[in-house]
Amino acid sequence: MTNDTYILGIETSCDETAAAIVKNGREIVSNAVASQIDSHKRFGGVVPEIASRHHVEQITLVLEEAFNEAGMTWEQIDAIAVTEGPGLVGALLVGVNAAKALAFAKQKPLIGVHHIAGHIYANRFEQEFAFPLLALIVSGGHTELVLMHEHGSYELIGETRDDAAGEAYDKVARMLNLPYPGGPQIDRLAAEGCVSIDFPRAWLKDGSLDFSFSGVKSSVINTIHNATQRGETLKHADIAASFQASVVDVLTTKTWKAAQAYNVKQVLVAGGVSANQGLRQSLQNQFSNSGIPLLIPPLKLCTDNAAMIAAAGFVNYQQGKRSGWDMNANPALMLN
Repeated sequence: MTNDTYILGIETSCDETAAAIVKNGREIVSNAVASQIDSHKRFGGVVPEIASRHHVEQITLVLEEAFNEAGMTWEQIDAIAVTEGPGLVGALLVGVNAAKALAFAKQKPLIGVHHIAGHIYANRFEQEFAFPLLALIVSGGHTELVLMHEHGSYELIGETRDDAAGEAYDKVARMLNLPYPGGPQIDRLAAEGCVSIDFPRAWLKDGSLDFSFSGVKSSVINTIHNATQRGETLKHADIAASFQASVVDVLTTKTWKAAQAYNVKQVLVAGGVSANQGLRQSLQNQFSNSGIPLLIPPLKLCTDNAAMIAAAGFVNYQQGKRSGWDMNANPALMLN
């Protein structure tokens, strides 16, 4: 007999169909991901109906791949964790219904997981958590600062009041006619440019840990339009570098202030935008001599995957949290 716990994770919140098996919440046994980027590229963004159809086509295949890669059978699985929300409702439904059907057929516990909790727990594959800790979540739909005093406990201390950072990146990328997904394209282009345009930084009122990126996005759009009307040509690399400098400055500064204010023992970065090289470098520079360890997941775990869902699901499993057969996709699920 073994005391090890194996969680099967399923993730279908947006445009990746993923399944993974994780041991004891910290060791990835298998991690299968089917990306849809090529299908959505021609539309310049994720089309919900197309995403849902792809999930239906891929879910059985990625589950099979996860088990084959792990060399395991259903008898060795202790529970099934699935992204309950937030996300695209049609996409979420595919994963939730697959997990419910499998949990019923295989008589396994069913565990609903918050997508952002998954991104946070992607960091645990690299290093054990030390509480209290601060998590900066940056993705296409979220920009938040979350304080954690223990496993599975989340206190929202800062959030975006309008656009998420990743959303602003994608909109600026479209203005520059960059291919989808726009975030990585802006990051790459920024490395080639100079910070020559002083785009605004929204600090909000004194002491606020909230974010706002609609202003810098609008400023970029207006700058491009005004230059076009004057017949001027701006270097796209310089626009990208100046835009990224504004966003990264605000994210880094507010994360630093929050880490000091709450006297945390660790800072984690989570979400798709944590793959951004400009942000990673800025945070590393800020925290390198601070005495506060900074955890950033490897690039392969920054974007959506099922290993992170299994890791967060393991915590819920240990804490006795189970979902009923009435669990449904919840696109507005709160992190608490």
